[in-house]
Amino acid sequence: MKRVKTNDLGPLNDAQLAQLTGLEGRAPDTVDIPEAPAENWRGARRFYRPIKEPISLRVDADVLDWLKRRSDRYQVEINRILRQAMDAESPG
Repeated sequence: MKRVKTNDLGPLNDAQLAQLTGLEGRAPDTVDIPEAPAENWRGARRFYRPIKEPISLRVDADVLDWLKRRSDRYQVEINRILRQAMDAESPG
């Protein structure tokens, strides 16, 4: 998908300005948009991007093989498992 910078679009013309002005104060029509189920938001974190810390970690060979079979991104999987354990211990 091509991204367009808003400053590359140039100024709005009179017709576009009139169309936008006519929308002032109106709520968007959301009748045909289904409500998102609550489970979609479970575990969501708004704008959360933790800082990654490079470490060296010794893991049993059979555990590492198991992780690699689960995902090519086994390091991400290790982090996910550790975060799940951490969150289970954290209050609320």
